[in-house]
Amino acid sequence: MKISEYSEKQLVELLRRGHLLLRLKPFVARVQSDIASIARDIALMYGEFETVPIDSFADFHVSVVLETGIFGWMKPRARFYFDGRPSFVPLPVNQAFAMLEWGLNWCIAAHSHQYLVIHAAVVEREGRAAILPGAPGAGKSTLCAALITRGWRLLSDELALLDMATNVLYGTCRPVNLKNASIDIIKQFAPEVVMTEPVADTTKGTISLMRPPKGSVSLVESPAHPAWIVLPRYSPSAPPKFESHSRAESFMLIAEQSFNYDIHGGKGFNAVGDLVDQSLCYEFTYSKLEDAVRAFDDLCRGRVE
Repeated sequence: MKISEYSEKQLVELLRRGHLLLRLKPFVARVQSDIASIARDIALMYGEFETVPIDSFADFHVSVVLETGIFGWMKPRARFYFDGRPSFVPLPVNQAFAMLEWGLNWCIAAHSHQYLVIHAAVVEREGRAAILPGAPGAGKSTLCAALITRGWRLLSDELALLDMATNVLYGTCRPVNLKNASIDIIKQFAPEVVMTEPVADTTKGTISLMRPPKGSVSLVESPAHPAWIVLPRYSPSAPPKFESHSRAESFMLIAEQSFNYDIHGGKGFNAVGDLVDQSLCYEFTYSKLEDAVRAFDDLCRGRVE
């Protein structure tokens, strides 16, 4: 069944019992929670995702539950558990769904060594993928969100999964994490998008999650071939501009942004080398999203030197 086929009341009960097994292809997560708002946000963000039977194997067993004791009663807080063990400091209960998303990112990044896991957004068009690594504030997620409202397919806004045997990319196509000014920018750019209510005062500022496009979710099992590595950089009033980025520097950047590069040793080295060799490498400066989307469409058409 899809998440959209459950009522919110049913989701609340499944979460309470730890019986919600969410298929985040290529993974399955068993999710447990006693916080009703998580059921609401899962329904909003994951409606097109499938569940699996409660006796199925799950890659990750996670919980986001209310803290107990007098301090939890005075100021309700939520804590994330992985395999029954507390994994992060507790956060205010209104950040519970964001904590679930961050926790799932950590589960994948820390435990999915069948892939080279790269901290980057990935979008695809015509079977070719653009990998968008970038430091916080570079505009990576904002650009990713804009592109997927204009015909590009979302693989991920956070984690690129490189199959080192075939050199193709996968993603789980989960919600896009938007922060601060990016929230209103995307709402104005694409008023039709669905987002969670903004939550202020997190460690990342004000955050909101954007629902992944239905078409992207339906193609989540389809890999994409790396074609471009693009380092985005938002710069006020700057025209859209692609500039070549050296392969050596691109190699170092991808290696640095890979969560498990060191674990894979020579295999990881060769995988990053192959990834860079088959990709065109650019720095991309932009200010207006409409211009940025047109520039990426030109990139896809081979109109960028």
